[in-house]
Amino acid sequence: MHWLLKAVAAGSALLDIAGASKLTPPVVPLTVRNPYLSTWLGDVRISPWNKWPMFWTGEEIGFGVLAAVPDSGEVYPLLGRPYDSLLPPESNDGYNLSFCTYVGATFDTSTTNLTYHIPAPALTKSAKPLEVVLSFLSPITPTSTLRQSIPASYFTVHVSGNFAVDIYVDVNGQWVSADRGATVTWDMVQQDLGHGKGLKTWRVRKENEALLSEDRDRAEWGTLHFSAPSDVRHESGTSGLLRPRFSRTGTLQNIIDDDYRSIMDDEPVFAFAKSFSLNSSSSASGSSSDSITFTIAHIQDPVVQFASARGLTYMRPLWASWFSTVEKLLTFHYLDFHNAEKLAANYSAQLEKDAYESGSDNYVDFAALTARQVMGATSFSGTPDDPILFIKEISSNGNFQTIDVIFPAFPFFLYTNPRWLAYMLEPLIEHTLSGQYPNKYAMHDLGAHFPNATGHPDGNDEYMPVEECGNILIMGLAIVNSLIYDTDVSAGSVWASMGSQNFDADPDTSAFALTSLEERDGIIGLDDSWGGSTKGVNQAKKWVNRSYRLWKQWTGYLVEYSLEPENQLSTDDFAGPLQLQTNLALKGIIGIKAMSGIAASVGQMADFKDFKNISETYIAKWTSYGISRDKSHALLSYDWYGSWTTLYNLYADALLCFHLEGTALDPIAPPSSSLSPSSSTSKSSDPGFVPHQIYSLQSNWYHAVLQRYGLPLDSRHLYTKSDWEFFAAAVTSKSVRTEILEASARWLNETSTDRPMTDLFDTEGTGGFLGAYFMARPVVGGHFAFLTLKRACGGRAEEGLRFLEPGGGDEGVEEGWVIVEEGGEGVVDGGEQVVLGEL
Repeated sequence: MHWLLKAVAAGSALLDIAGASKLTPPVVPLTVRNPYLSTWLGDVRISPWNKWPMFWTGEEIGFGVLAAVPDSGEVYPLLGRPYDSLLPPESNDGYNLSFCTYVGATFDTSTTNLTYHIPAPALTKSAKPLEVVLSFLSPITPTSTLRQSIPASYFTVHVSGNFAVDIYVDVNGQWVSADRGATVTWDMVQQDLGHGKGLKTWRVRKENEALLSEDRDRAEWGTLHFSAPSDVRHESGTSGLLRPRFSRTGTLQNIIDDDYRSIMDDEPVFAFAKSFSLNSSSSASGSSSDSITFTIAHIQDPVVQFASARGLTYMRPLWASWFSTVEKLLTFHYLDFHNAEKLAANYSAQLEKDAYESGSDNYVDFAALTARQVMGATSFSGTPDDPILFIKEISSNGNFQTIDVIFPAFPFFLYTNPRWLAYMLEPLIEHTLSGQYPNKYAMHDLGAHFPNATGHPDGNDEYMPVEECGNILIMGLAIVNSLIYDTDVSAGSVWASMGSQNFDADPDTSAFALTSLEERDGIIGLDDSWGGSTKGVNQAKKWVNRSYRLWKQWTGYLVEYSLEPENQLSTDDFAGPLQLQTNLALKGIIGIKAMSGIAASVGQMADFKDFKNISETYIAKWTSYGISRDKSHALLSYDWYGSWTTLYNLYADALLCFHLEGTALDPIAPPSSSLSPSSSTSKSSDPGFVPHQIYSLQSNWYHAVLQRYGLPLDSRHLYTKSDWEFFAAAVTSKSVRTEILEASARWLNETSTDRPMTDLFDTEGTGGFLGAYFMARPVVGGHFAFLTLKRACGGRAEEGLRFLEPGGGDEGVEEGWVIVEEGGEGVVDGGEQVVLGEL
């Protein structure tokens, strides 16, 4: 593992790491850290000055950048529309408004770079344009939860050339309120960093905050902190005055307008300016480079309220456990830039390697674009003794800690840092254990609207009990499995094995505390290892035993109701309720099977045997109920002949390695675990918990029904859900996986959507939104399905799917099973024509 750290650290730079994107999404992330610090840029395929940056809802946010060339008097907009405050070119007011060449946008998991070329002034001998790169870093740091918990991003301006340029950046009050008529207050603080260095910070807040309240999904409490090194010039004032003055003079006056007013009343902006001389000789050669880094933070304390075991509680941010003041936090964050950049670059480099091996260059970009969107829905809270990760169901309805939103996102967390997945389940477990939820099945969410996790003491949360019980049991066993591995190579997450193997056996402490942060390779504040060897077995026992009665209670519900689900919703609630859903039943049955693994991890062998036997009985019946009469595909509903469905819950069978049963790769239990017995049963002609033939027929069916922009969700409509597409594609043949991935990449390049990446869109037409505008949702963590499967069970999970390839085994098709040939869209199912979008 350490070879990677050294290799990346030796040559990493933001400009290189985010320099090779192949796909061209319509919208890219800029500063994205949590549900309220979430700034994006549209129109990046064309030019980034056509529109203002936007909050994830699409509403604009004031964030502008100008570049002025003193030798020519030209001023160039680079970001947003600050030029709306400037006079037209013919005015000759001491500057000329011009537009430079926009080279394009590139991105990786943590960084977005926008590159421009500014032409050389006519009176210089330079033949080369000046290059400006705006680099936005919202670092994803799997080895440092401390850094991930900081609600702040970096913004760096890089310049390279041989003539002078002045850079101007401003923000406005839209960062702290959705109400353009709200009064905001501001000030500036300066901090001495030592060694002749300092930090300037604009602080902007709403005058009358509404604690723990939203307006159009924007937080109405919290303070914006916009920081820069002390050698820059600063000024606050009316946008229509500051921007023209900078354009004429190339500088600011270091004064503060203290006339507090509403956001759009003589729009107050908070600006910094920096002059770069570069190599301003008359020579056409000898270019030089320089840069300046700003930070943008949105500080809230408390972050949410939560109906915890001790009652309704204002929850503080996790970072507050390590930093006693906001000033100390901001100082650490600013000075930590190179460490954060290095850790983020390590993650991006490893992901690029893994994603390319799992898919293609297109998959590298898809996964990279996904990462910040997932983390942008989360907020770290709790304490190092008991960390919590809260999550908002962004855009669909704003629910708090929705289990069926965590579930599609969970491949991202298993790959990136499994402890963060455990931190998301913790408040659900704590709340339920405290007796505040009356139903016997798993709850849908912790609250109707983020940031208020007030629970559902009346039990009237959204009704999808089979869905949620199956989800949480599958994720529970996935967490247990991620803890138990013998070697670094077999860890489910590359970063999990890094750090010490210390274990706190105290039953009253969290199994996954952050009380032992470490220093490695000169970087402080790093997590200790996640599981591994004896530690992992002990952590799994400690975690499961605390809430074992809940896991068993949820499984009991599935035993009664999952085989033939009543008329209820699945996670795809926009499609409405439906009885006897084949895919939903499969999730519930796999959930029962997962409970047998959870029981085994803590030595509950009677439960292990019972739930194993029940699940095996159910899956045999499910195979006869849920497959079409010609045995070519899975039905949408047991009794809906002529229908079909994307059987995305099959992914859980492979991820938990149930498909290895009866194969040469069985047993799945790690050698270090003396508690997990072999799950081998008597060999059948078709091995696996879910028969391998189901995988084969679905893989071939997806090829037959694939559309221009992807795989439709089921036979009722032509829309798709991208998270489920990737779940389904992960358990298909390599050729079908490639087809689905290529269709998804085509969609990302051509879609007419104009918001942060949607997960629900039309697979034909313009690939646009449907009636529901789903955007910026964390469920796109499902795009990591390939990556997570590749490392599951020490690499055996993906190896166990070789039967899907020609010559890969399981080649004999059992009597009665059919393979759908290419062009088989109109396959006859028992005399009924299957037609897309017409059922």
